[in-house]
Amino acid sequence: MEVPTRDALQFSGPESEQIVDYLPPLPLSPVRRLPSDKPFVTLTFATSLDSQLAIAPGVQTALSGPQSKAMTHFLRSRHDAILVGVGTAIADNPSLNCRIEGVGGYGGEGLDGQPRPVVVDPHGRWEYSEENKVIRLAKEGKGKAPYIMTCVEPSDSKRAVLESVGGEVILLGPTAEDFNTVYSTWHVILDALLRRGIGSVMIEGGGFVINNILGRDLAYNLVDSVIVTIAPTWLGKGGVQVCPDGGSKQLPVRRLKDTKWIPLGEDVVLCGRPNKELRQ
Repeated sequence: MEVPTRDALQFSGPESEQIVDYLPPLPLSPVRRLPSDKPFVTLTFATSLDSQLAIAPGVQTALSGPQSKAMTHFLRSRHDAILVGVGTAIADNPSLNCRIEGVGGYGGEGLDGQPRPVVVDPHGRWEYSEENKVIRLAKEGKGKAPYIMTCVEPSDSKRAVLESVGGEVILLGPTAEDFNTVYSTWHVILDALLRRGIGSVMIEGGGFVINNILGRDLAYNLVDSVIVTIAPTWLGKGGVQVCPDGGSKQLPVRRLKDTKWIPLGEDVVLCGRPNKELRQ
């Protein structure tokens, strides 16, 4: 067994027990899951008091405190995959791995507990290379190699980098005219992951992805669980806001049900499930 690295995180039993009811069951759980036509989807993100994800588009903005950050890594350990959009991949160069002590690469065997990174990149904008954190961590055995979901065939050099660490390019279909066309086909994205053995997906961002799936969830019931970290700060106007397109004011709206508020340090975490009953 590996010696835990210095940057390994811990998330205590009492804290994690407050959240597990909103997560997919463990593979060895006595709770038997019924066959599903899609993976279990958890939508999670950190927001300011004025519902901002970042101070400006393309600017990485730290909102979560130490405890809620550790919670995020715990959530990652409980999902088969973690999905972000290409904007987040470009702006943040994220690690997209799990650093909870005891998972693979951080004291555990192999890659046990590590989620599969998934980057939705319709137009092939992400110039992934060996300099990207997610690729480097895969080479170091501290994370899984990513799946790149795109409509564009990558160059031979980009494909070689990805496949050298065990990643895969997943072609979604013909090139779309805009992001909305691609992201409106969430069932295609989720079905492609399900066929690769991904039974649960944690969607982390960025703003376009979050707003898009929230808007689509109203019609297609895509999201199973929502976990939001609320930081005690305001970012002001001009930032990236969580505000899904509701269209006409006559459309029904959706609330969360079975909600729970959990204090974590100076942050508060809201857990809930989308209510399938619509309200006018």
